[in-house]
Amino acid sequence: MPDRSFAVTCIRCPMGCRVALDSSKGDFVFSGNKCPNGEEFAKTEMTAPLRTLTTTVKTVFPDMPVLPVKTNGEVPKDMLTKIIWELSRVLVTERIGIGGTIAANILDTGCDIISTSGMEREEY
Repeated sequence: MPDRSFAVTCIRCPMGCRVALDSSKGDFVFSGNKCPNGEEFAKTEMTAPLRTLTTTVKTVFPDMPVLPVKTNGEVPKDMLTKIIWELSRVLVTERIGIGGTIAANILDTGCDIISTSGMEREEY
């Protein structure tokens, strides 16, 4: 890894610490974090950033033409566009509840795409 300095606002807890990471001497040196989460977050951001993806997929149902979904974990940041492209081809044809799996192990990331809203039709 090249020697460099890096600063990021940690989002692992509500404190939002500004964490500085310096690897110029071959080892990671952290400053600014108020808990260990900041160190891990900054190191991950510098070496292999991860994100939770939230988006929508199309459905066949007129009362809910799109369904909000998300990953059930974090995926590599550089794969977000590929995952969104893959999801653009998904069409949900069965009603599904909150947490239902839309796509398992999307692009071999180890994460599933799950529903964040229920599609159960309310009968009046």
